[in-house]
Amino acid sequence: MIQSMLAPGIMISACGLLLLGMNNKYSVIVNRIRVLDEEKRKLKLTADEGKLMSHHEKRQNSLNKQMKVFSYRIRLVRNAVVFYSIAVAFFILACLAIGLNFATQNVNIANAAIVLFLLGMSSVFSGVTFACLEVIKGYQIVQIEIRES
Repeated sequence: MIQSMLAPGIMISACGLLLLGMNNKYSVIVNRIRVLDEEKRKLKLTADEGKLMSHHEKRQNSLNKQMKVFSYRIRLVRNAVVFYSIAVAFFILACLAIGLNFATQNVNIANAAIVLFLLGMSSVFSGVTFACLEVIKGYQIVQIEIRES
């Protein structure tokens, strides 16, 4: 029984590592959004005083573009975290179903365990897809910064 639960158990640990990395990214992105927002506020105060120079306007435009991409990027990270969390839930349910199967020798429960495991793997795949899209968006933000510096 324990040997049968090993695969879902390993996947729970793997998803835990993926979640740890994505939560770290989430924190970094949120912090960066706050820093950019603070910079936008300071530039707006300068503009309100009538002192907005052309390089300030250029920076304001760059900040607006970056904020738009960061907004999309944070949603991608959120989606990855949600799918990794759902995967953990499916793997836990698969472990429970395997345990119930050994206790009852019920074929339907064994099939349910397989389905739950496959749903968990599908959720991991979805999470990885969102994580890849997030990396692409991160690269686009760097490109905006390079082009407009």
